[in-house]
Amino acid sequence: MAHNREGSLEAPTRHPLGQDTAEFWDEEKLFGELERVFDICHGCRRCISLCGSFPTLFDLVDESDTFEVDGVAKEDYWRVIDHCFLCDLCYLTKCPYVPPHEWNVDFPHLMLRAKAVKFKKGDVKTRDKLITSTDALGKFASIPLITQTVNTVNSNAAARKLLDKTLSIHPQSLLPKYDSNTLLKRDKKRVPGKADVEATENTTGRVALFATCYGNYNEPQIGEDLIKVFEHNGLQVEVVKNAQCCGMPKLELGDLDAVTKAKDNNIKILARLVDEGLDIVAPVPSCCLMFKQELPLMFPGDADVIKVQQAIFDPFEYLMLRKTAGKLNTEFKNPLGKISYHVACHQRVQRIGMKTRDILALIPGTEILPIERCSGHDGTYTFKSEFHDTAMKICKPVVNKVKQNGADFYTSDCAMAGHHIEAGLADGSKPLHPVSLLRKAYGI
Repeated sequence: MAHNREGSLEAPTRHPLGQDTAEFWDEEKLFGELERVFDICHGCRRCISLCGSFPTLFDLVDESDTFEVDGVAKEDYWRVIDHCFLCDLCYLTKCPYVPPHEWNVDFPHLMLRAKAVKFKKGDVKTRDKLITSTDALGKFASIPLITQTVNTVNSNAAARKLLDKTLSIHPQSLLPKYDSNTLLKRDKKRVPGKADVEATENTTGRVALFATCYGNYNEPQIGEDLIKVFEHNGLQVEVVKNAQCCGMPKLELGDLDAVTKAKDNNIKILARLVDEGLDIVAPVPSCCLMFKQELPLMFPGDADVIKVQQAIFDPFEYLMLRKTAGKLNTEFKNPLGKISYHVACHQRVQRIGMKTRDILALIPGTEILPIERCSGHDGTYTFKSEFHDTAMKICKPVVNKVKQNGADFYTSDCAMAGHHIEAGLADGSKPLHPVSLLRKAYGI
């Protein structure tokens, strides 16, 4: 029978999110769809290793009176939903029933719909509103005198116990450091390269760097290294000004109004840069994915959103396009030895392949050892007291692999995933971003 056919026979496609329809917000219809999809997941179970959502669901089913989804109390569905951090791996790497299959399973966007309904009801913690307000936190914590205080408090055991009691931020979670010398401040002192830019079939050679909150306030060195590497390759780079957060943290919270507000600001700026002949690069995979996938699915009729979607690139995706056109500088001065390379989830689901690995593998005397497992960090998930232990459990196979590899460096395109691995290793070693490794190899 047609409905029994196996899936994964065709390339996955995706429907718009549909947040502008009445059905999206109808709680009764939402729970009907949750039961339908949970029943399909229960009968399949191939996503068990991905995140906390699936083990939680299957335990609820197995401990119910009926051993089926109909035996699970509806209020317990929220336990499954809360564990989903929208990594999207189930959709793109495991699930055989995604559209165009007639069962039409989109687990991550169903979880997003549930989070949005929950948020609209006001069922949200102050902590979650606070830690997803990355622009406000970054602006405050990067004020010079405050930066030192925030970083000291974040690494003080007594202060962290207090944060756990008051805000339920886990005392062992590795909170990001802030830098008062932000990327935008650093960029004011930069003298842009004078290179004559050569365009290729797919790249203009003129790049707008969307620094992201993290790249501006937390690790501006990554953006600085990216600019150096790109300029070394004859590219012109300008840092995007007046941008806001990409919206991914608020998306994971279900605050779709905040996502829309950030979109309205950012798309106006980025679309104008595209019109001026610039390509866009974002060094944080989640931010890149936001513009490549999530915003186009939320606003499929917005021509400027689609324009930005078609002009935004992962840094190594961009460098590989330059290499294909014979425009990549391959004069590397320093071998890097063995590199443990964690492949970030939000980069994997961009469907670009392992471009970071392929570029780093061009460096003589360098061996890349990819690790295709989720780190379990998820932006804010690991900071929450109720989820931190699960986040560390998800990360354990990655940490074990890094230990087994005994590499000279460990790295991830997602800087936060890199630091989550650092927390798991707990040996004093630090990750180095792939673009920083590339700069090291160039000797610039």
